[in-house]
Amino acid sequence: MAPLPLEALRPLLELLDMAGVAVFAISGALAAARGRHTIVTFAFFAAVTGIGGGTLRDLLIGAPVFWVGRSDYVGVCLIAAGGVWLLRATRWQLPALLWFDAIGMAAYAVIGAAKALGAGLPPLPAIVMGVLTASFGGIVRDVLAHEPSVLLRPEIYVSAATLGAGLYVVLTVFGAGALPAGAIGVAAGFALRALAISRGLALPGYGDKQ
Repeated sequence: MAPLPLEALRPLLELLDMAGVAVFAISGALAAARGRHTIVTFAFFAAVTGIGGGTLRDLLIGAPVFWVGRSDYVGVCLIAAGGVWLLRATRWQLPALLWFDAIGMAAYAVIGAAKALGAGLPPLPAIVMGVLTASFGGIVRDVLAHEPSVLLRPEIYVSAATLGAGLYVVLTVFGAGALPAGAIGVAAGFALRALAISRGLALPGYGDKQ
């Protein structure tokens, strides 16, 4: 099947991209709040978390890095950092970090997969790009904040990103429109992650008794 034209997906991509950057940036700033860092660290965490995954995606697929040459993406990260700093989010930061991160993960999984498909990648590499887009910023955030990486925790995270990206790719390959496929992918990825957060669902580790 011919790849979806990138121009046809651009409005959806930009909407989801900005939303994903915003919520990931908030999660980065909240991680800085947990460590009681300075406003400079808030801004740095917000920017790295907000645009890190998309930067890696664009470098790997050979596309122009989405935030270079524009001020709005970095601006959103700085606004998120300033907002969390001013709200003094000491009481709600841990649950908020989990839920904002879940929203960003679901949105970015679809963004990455959609942009990869639009650039002509086959379905499976497109799904991988969605997972990398969704998880890389959070991985860098956790490393900088000295938190256990999402890759090293048994909780369902990458699996939720894979579900969201995979559903988007499968639906579009079989002829679904970008908007409904994107909505279904985001909703499914977020729902699985929400179940993991609220019910404590986790993947079994190697050697665990069933």
